[in-house]
Amino acid sequence: MSATTPPYGEVTLSIDGPVATLTLRRAAKLNALTPEMLEALGGHLTTVAGSDARVVVLRGEGPKAFCVGADITRFQGLTPVQMLAWTGLGHRVFDALAALPQPTVAVVHALAFGGGLELALACDLRVAADTAGLGLPEVGLGTVPGWGGTERLTELVGRARAKDIVLARRTVDGPTAEAWGLVNTCVSAEDLEPTVDDLVSRLAAGAPVAVTLAKQLIDAAANGAPARILERLAGAVTSATEDLATGIAGFRTGTPPQFAGR
Repeated sequence: MSATTPPYGEVTLSIDGPVATLTLRRAAKLNALTPEMLEALGGHLTTVAGSDARVVVLRGEGPKAFCVGADITRFQGLTPVQMLAWTGLGHRVFDALAALPQPTVAVVHALAFGGGLELALACDLRVAADTAGLGLPEVGLGTVPGWGGTERLTELVGRARAKDIVLARRTVDGPTAEAWGLVNTCVSAEDLEPTVDDLVSRLAAGAPVAVTLAKQLIDAAANGAPARILERLAGAVTSATEDLATGIAGFRTGTPPQFAGR
């Protein structure tokens, strides 16, 4: 932790052209999340949602951990009512992350446990190093995953594997996480940044309106919405954008289109 980082940690936001980067900064505590960090993250998400950023990248500071979850010292001893507020805060922030109009990428370079893995699960895509370790060990502390982990994990890996990870407190390595569908891509530590850069470039190159609509369509379909109706409506919306004309012109001329997002 640097001299300028408060003891309860912080979350910083930087926007460089089309890429917004959110960084958990509490390396001395393995980026364990505090209420202050969650509040800061929530504020940054509001900023990002209204920005011109086309892709959001989520990182954890330091070599040892993406995030090891909630700071135990901040929730031990809470009353049931206080625990409801604590878990509610996490749900609100993580749901806001999942609902961003831009695609989101979690860079899991090291440990992602508990609320840290749940934070990564709230992103659209996850890229992991082969040295990463992922798990939801809460039952070993006498509690349960509380920030959407049971739902999002089960959606990705299925009921049986979710129970293996949660009930048996299994730490999943990067290659296994990829094989199980817990992360999208697993690469060596030295290839992690080039892989993330390539993915971010691909995401940023898409037509922003179409990317946002496609993300919403996929999420809606996963929740049981009628895709045939929504796809027709979304297609009608894209027909009114300048980006569609730009994309068609680029296809005809064989040149990469430069989308303006309108």
